[in-house]
Amino acid sequence: MRGSVALAAYVLAARPLKAWGWEPAPGEELVPFLDPQPYDPKRPMLRWAQLSQWITDSKDLYEVSHYPKPTIDPGLKPADWKIEFTGYLKKPAVLSLADLMKRPQRTVTATLECGGNGSNPGFAGACGNLRWTGTPLGPVLRDLGLTKRSEEIVFYGADEKVEKIRDKDFPQHFARSLSREHALRDEVLLAWAHNGEPLLPIHGFPLRLVVPGWFGIAWVKWLNRVEVLDRRFMGKWMAREYVTLRGVPQEDPEATNWRETSVCNLCCKSVTARAVKRPNGEIRLSGAAWSDGTPLRSVQIRIDDGPWQPVVLEKKPVRGSEGRFTWSFWHFDWNSPSPGEHTVVSRAEDEDGRIQPAPDDPAIKNKVTYWEANQQWPRRFRVS
Repeated sequence: MRGSVALAAYVLAARPLKAWGWEPAPGEELVPFLDPQPYDPKRPMLRWAQLSQWITDSKDLYEVSHYPKPTIDPGLKPADWKIEFTGYLKKPAVLSLADLMKRPQRTVTATLECGGNGSNPGFAGACGNLRWTGTPLGPVLRDLGLTKRSEEIVFYGADEKVEKIRDKDFPQHFARSLSREHALRDEVLLAWAHNGEPLLPIHGFPLRLVVPGWFGIAWVKWLNRVEVLDRRFMGKWMAREYVTLRGVPQEDPEATNWRETSVCNLCCKSVTARAVKRPNGEIRLSGAAWSDGTPLRSVQIRIDDGPWQPVVLEKKPVRGSEGRFTWSFWHFDWNSPSPGEHTVVSRAEDEDGRIQPAPDDPAIKNKVTYWEANQQWPRRFRVS
């Protein structure tokens, strides 16, 4: 019975979005937005207007790398890829991917988003919702023996570059870290597959870190080293880049406190992806919303200068908490659209009270870096 339920969930998730009312039915007409996204056709990216499945095809998942991609034989055998576990561990070890694959496996469905997604109209599809398969990281660390001084876990990729630090050149591997507490969470994986297939080379083949609820910068690709430290890790991609600089107003209107924070957990966010005109003249507006794993309290929509109205949040094609880190689809039926040009915008709110801000909200207006761009995204369309 359990297997049948899992199979049904898989089939439902892979079906076209007609199951959620997204795909135009006979007699319906797709209404194009007047502000189309200027995609680079050669770059993998989610095309919102062409979205056809709740699970994103790995070939459509965005790709961002900050160091030259390592050259890895696509025929590499799991026994030949080594991962060094070192630092404050009682039993440091070098494990192969084959060793990891012998351990208990888990598949987690999670939305992966670039920290800069939405920073400009041409970079608004840098996200996707995929199934990630690997072995949980926590049990591996526990088996290797964390010590009382084990505080920070650092993950290194095989990609590298010479960086200038304090006027001197140093070879650096791409690296990010998690706190001990976070690294031991059940959903954090050492993953070797997405959507049931081996990772694509651009997505970290043969092994990457999966950190559901965090921006993609933390999902280290081509993982080959894990180091346990007794103090905070302050590498380039933790402390100098992917750092949000935001002005925080003070009581004195002339004073501003400039605060820097590391880009880590996902923001609360929604997008309006599609408009469909039905034979009766009704317009169905559809979109997606997601957060860092905190359940969504609501998604609302505003047409032109009208009031905010609740949308219908679609049921996720997964069971219970399995959908915690995934996006949600939503729709809103506009019953009496008037002819002419209109603007539509959505906003999401999670159960912690985080509300997706408007572009003129201080959270966005006072942010001078482009990461964590979760401002509301107005779309324009015309009703004939």
